Amino acid sequence: MDKIEKFKTMEKILREIEDLKNSETAVIKKIGQIETENMNVNVQNLDKSLNEIYDGVYKNLQHVEDLQTSFTETVADFKEKNNITDEMLLEFSENN
Repeated sequence: MDKIEKFKTMEKILREIEDLKNSETAVIKKIGQIETENMNVNVQNLDKSLNEIYDGVYKNLQHVEDLQTSFTETVADFKEKNNITDEMLLEFSENN
């Protein structure tokens, strides 16, 4: 795999990490919606379970955000180290 292909794959991974972050955020929002509905029925077991799930998902979201930050820096360093330019990326895209 040449450096342009590797860089494009790294960019794809970044997009997938962003998608993962969005999914975790959506789960947190859904938990909030369920908690709001539970206020009307006041089921204690549901409330306790949702809090546990929320804690786990929130920790996962923090890990994903940390990973995104770290990998973004890795990708930027790789691009700089290998002198990858926008022209090179455009040429690669036109040929593939």
